[in-house]
Amino acid sequence: MLTLHTKVERADTIDGELILPYELREKSRQRAQLASGEEIAVVTVRGTVLRDGDLLKGDDGRVFKVRAAAEATYRVACHSSHSLLRCAFHLGNRHTQAQVGDNWLRIRKDPVLKDMLVGLGATVTEEQAPFEPESGAYGGGHHHHGDDHQPKLLAPIPLRQKIHRPSDKS
Repeated sequence: MLTLHTKVERADTIDGELILPYELREKSRQRAQLASGEEIAVVTVRGTVLRDGDLLKGDDGRVFKVRAAAEATYRVACHSSHSLLRCAFHLGNRHTQAQVGDNWLRIRKDPVLKDMLVGLGATVTEEQAPFEPESGAYGGGHHHHGDDHQPKLLAPIPLRQKIHRPSDKS
């Protein structure tokens, strides 16, 4: 069985597609099926989230493009940016993953959250769509131009602080 195990930045040839919903793109070890029907194993570093367009290289050298599958979601829109920001705040307060678009949010389908959002004045539309939520403050979801040689840190590194004690001489 083919094992996809390495993320690569580019490839001369793309040998197929791996189409997965977000919930499976968060898993680091799984059996899956390529769009062609071929059974494969996906083994990535724990904590890796596969994003739409990522490239995975297999143990036989072939490269496959990850595609976000359409899944049951809600698209959230509001009459004002203030109202949309309130909705985003309340979703974040519930630790809900959300995709941020231009004047809209997308969340996984959840009737309880839908009721809350409608209560906040949002228009909530059910749709089948690829779900690409924000990676979070420490998830490495952004890339600054020119930092290709820097490691991608998942959390800030604290500076070593000198602790002042009363017995220390100034």
